[in-house]
Amino acid sequence: QVQLVESGGGSAQSGGSLRLSCAVSGVTYSSYCLGWFRQAPGQEREGVAALGSDGTLGYADFVKGRFTISQDRDKNTIYLQMNSLKPEDTAMYYCAAAPWCTVLAPMIPPQYEYKYWGQGTQVTVSS
Repeated sequence: QVQLVESGGGSAQSGGSLRLSCAVSGVTYSSYCLGWFRQAPGQEREGVAALGSDGTLGYADFVKGRFTISQDRDKNTIYLQMNSLKPEDTAMYYCAAAPWCTVLAPMIPPQYEYKYWGQGTQVTVSS
């Protein structure tokens, strides 16, 4: 059973940094994608970054150069390093896993491919 548990959310000032973590368990597929998504109040959920099992990365245009997705395979954890935060980055951030998925850089695989989701962690950026 696939489980995803996010942590690391919180509050930051504009221009500050936060690092989100997602502990991943139960992913046994030979190819998969892991991704970060976010949803602000009253907004649709949107993709932020993705990492394929082959190491390929994808990013949304609005975070390129500011956010970095990475993976520690020994710890079965993925991270989202968020720098130069802006108030518009305020949202609930979700980690998700998609089996039998390929990241075609620089794009993020569509949400419907992600079958497993974490509970989310709140990020609030103040100006």
